[in-house]
Amino acid sequence: MREVMDELLAWWEAGEVVGVGTVVATFRSAPRPAGASMLVGPGGVAVGSVSGGCVEGAVYELAESVVASGSPMLQRYGVSDDDAFAVGLTCGGILDVFVEKVSRETFPELGEVAGDIAA
Repeated sequence: MREVMDELLAWWEAGEVVGVGTVVATFRSAPRPAGASMLVGPGGVAVGSVSGGCVEGAVYELAESVVASGSPMLQRYGVSDDDAFAVGLTCGGILDVFVEKVSRETFPELGEVAGDIAA
């Protein structure tokens, strides 16, 4: 999350709504650790990474859906190591990604949290 905090805070301060996907658990050879985050911001801009490219497109679409509905979702993504290698991916493994809508309304404390993280 720290990698994308500046962009998230800037959009939040501007009153924008952002879809935030965060890896909350990994199993086996997942490419990014828990805490890795990806934002889908205004105009469809994507910032950050939850998988090094393996499932970014699916998380992007889910983030757009979550922003539209307002309902957060926990989604599991995974593929066996053999299947991943067969399609050219560098890893298999499983990752759980929590996707939520972040705005001034849904997370009014974000400014304070960002300040605490920076300190």
